[in-house]
Amino acid sequence: MLIGYEWIFDADSEAVQADQHQALLNAGVLVSCIYQDTDSEQGDRPGLQDCLNALQAGDILVVWQLDRLVGSRASLEKLLQEFWQRNVGLKVLTGQGAILDTAHVDLKLALNIISAVNDLETRILRKRTLTAHAAARERGKKLGPQRKMTASMLQRAVTAMTESEKSMTEIAAELGVTRVTLYTYLNGDGSLKPAGQALLAENDAPEDVQR
Repeated sequence: MLIGYEWIFDADSEAVQADQHQALLNAGVLVSCIYQDTDSEQGDRPGLQDCLNALQAGDILVVWQLDRLVGSRASLEKLLQEFWQRNVGLKVLTGQGAILDTAHVDLKLALNIISAVNDLETRILRKRTLTAHAAARERGKKLGPQRKMTASMLQRAVTAMTESEKSMTEIAAELGVTRVTLYTYLNGDGSLKPAGQALLAENDAPEDVQR
């Protein structure tokens, strides 16, 4: 059975919403089998949870684009692992993620590739970090704790996540913060979490005040 899921972003126009919905229908998903979420300040997605609960072995989850299902590579890896264990398929209709179609690509293979990329990215970042630390020590620079988030840094992170293909890991490294710090303020799609909204709302606070 085909099960559809659509995630409507706050910035979506009516035309984009219609395109997402019609794409699922064109793919053969029945209206009664489409689950939906809209962006919320809490970041909760009850529609996705209901959708995942409804999936049975042999079913195929159909989404318009990959970012309409997950907000980060880590979330995708976790979800693919779950689908593989439950014998559930996945079909992405458009965008670069359209390669994920279990009718043509083995889900376990896709999971292994993503895991390998994640591992490579982690190793490269660690190597760059160690190299940078070594260079800093040679210059006599003392290495203290990493910077924490400021309003200006947060705005740079939002811009990078929405206007580039950089990963959360790359953006965090450029800002000099950890991924954990970045995820405290932002969702994987670049939208603000409550902590991020509160930080930007404090317009009267100096930008260099650390949080």
